[in-house]
Amino acid sequence: MGISKKKDPVLVVLQLTGGNDYFNSVISYTDSNYYDSRPKLHVTADEVVKLDDKIGLHPSLAPLKDVYDRGDLAIVHGIGYANSPRSHFRSMDIWHTCEPEKIGTEGWVGRAVKDLDPYKENPITAVNVGHGLPRALAAPGVSSASVADLSTYGLLSGIEQEILRNQVLERFAAMYAPGVGRAPVMEYLAQTGIDALKGGDILKSALPKYVSKIEYGTSTLAGRLRDIAMIHTADLGTRIFYTEYGSFDTHANQLGQHDHLLEAMATGITDFFDDLRDHQSEDNVIMFVFSEFGRRVKDNGSGTDHGSAGVALVIGPGVAGGMYSEYPDTNSNALEQGDLVPNLDFRGAYSTILDDWLGLDAVPIVNGIFEKPGFISKN
Repeated sequence: MGISKKKDPVLVVLQLTGGNDYFNSVISYTDSNYYDSRPKLHVTADEVVKLDDKIGLHPSLAPLKDVYDRGDLAIVHGIGYANSPRSHFRSMDIWHTCEPEKIGTEGWVGRAVKDLDPYKENPITAVNVGHGLPRALAAPGVSSASVADLSTYGLLSGIEQEILRNQVLERFAAMYAPGVGRAPVMEYLAQTGIDALKGGDILKSALPKYVSKIEYGTSTLAGRLRDIAMIHTADLGTRIFYTEYGSFDTHANQLGQHDHLLEAMATGITDFFDDLRDHQSEDNVIMFVFSEFGRRVKDNGSGTDHGSAGVALVIGPGVAGGMYSEYPDTNSNALEQGDLVPNLDFRGAYSTILDDWLGLDAVPIVNGIFEKPGFISKN
């Protein structure tokens, strides 16, 4: 029997922090309710990047049109959960822990890492690229590396790395101790912390190996996705990458601000996959893009307030492209508190990724069985 050369599947999670405006990102451009609800913030039908005869993209997302046309982009409509609290912290906490009914103490990615690397053989099975440690990566007995800037991190001395590690741990404790109590947080930090010293030595090895002809943009996200490409192409065994971009909390002055955010997201994603393609390293990678909630259907004049249902994107050559779930009903009598109502539980999307991409048992990770949109290719 020959040795399989098939690469392990890799997941990149991109969190759009602050509540991305679903209604103005993926647009039902033939719906009169859209234009009536957004007299100042709508995108005209002529400007929409049309995907079919009803749904299109905000013009700043135009780079994703080619991705969609070649079947590498799945759009998951109406994603969320019932009874959205419309609070950034609580909503993101629910997405991170899969616990809508109580305060969770374990992150879904952390649980997945426990299954992917049960003997803790690789301290960088999961890597967060950004500041702090997202709650999604935290789980007892699991270590995850976190690096804000790989180029700078690679030059740190051992003492500087230790200081950085302590700063990250202190930030994590300050964020989560008020929500779950100091004892569980400190117990987690004492047991596992962030294996920044050992993981840092491994991550530094990616720097001299990486050469790219892709000119990434200047946004924070572009730099983070470039770091992820650098680590991934070095074949260090990382299975899950996590990063975030924002803030998408566009209560005021949304015009221009949201355009810029979406443009940076779209160009960052396409540059990232172009980079992986040039390195022949894209076939085993998918990216999952989400935000903690969408925005209110009616604008508030210059911006939008916190809402409920949102949209998720799944990108990569392993994706069965197209649209999944349904665009929520926009009629006023179908809204809840002025918001689009979710029609797909986010844990179903996680389940698809865990079961059909990573090859894990999703049920104990997401705490139940949920409808799974079939956005992973069977080829």
